[in-house]
Amino acid sequence: AFEESLTKLGLDYLDLYLIHWPVEGKYKDAWRALETLYKKGRIKAIGVSNFQIHHLEDLMKDAEIKPMVNQVEYHPRLTQKELQAFCLTHGIQLEAWSPLMQGQLLDHPVLKEIAHQYNKSVAQIILRWDLQNGVITIPKSTKAHRISENANVFDFELTNEDMKRIDELNQNERVGPDPDNFDF
Repeated sequence: AFEESLTKLGLDYLDLYLIHWPVEGKYKDAWRALETLYKKGRIKAIGVSNFQIHHLEDLMKDAEIKPMVNQVEYHPRLTQKELQAFCLTHGIQLEAWSPLMQGQLLDHPVLKEIAHQYNKSVAQIILRWDLQNGVITIPKSTKAHRISENANVFDFELTNEDMKRIDELNQNERVGPDPDNFDF
């Protein structure tokens, strides 16, 4: 799969390569393959996606190289604070997918109120919250004006009070599959 990806992309190496799901009985073998490619310089960083603490602990028991990135569903309704703390402690960079909860948060009254205070969009508030939490974020959009707006989050900072208000929106609510109970 790695060689096929390189060929399709027309590249000699990849900056980041992830194991997409913690498939029981398979992710350790996949990780060993990533470690080999990393040691050969074919990949600059290796990581995982959708791994919970117990998956990371299990993987790191036998790994020579710890994951550099863990890409997970992360947004104000799913803050994953324990996972975030674990990753921080172990030097694993947390990266958010679906940071805007597939658009479901764009009309949230608390987020709209905060956005109004800063003269920003709700999306910008969420993305800034991600960044201030030390989380890399990947918002998805096909619209040029939204892509530009999403990148314009470095000219303001949320107060500690607003960060806390956003944290308090957590309901452990997912829009994607649960990494412990997926069936594909």
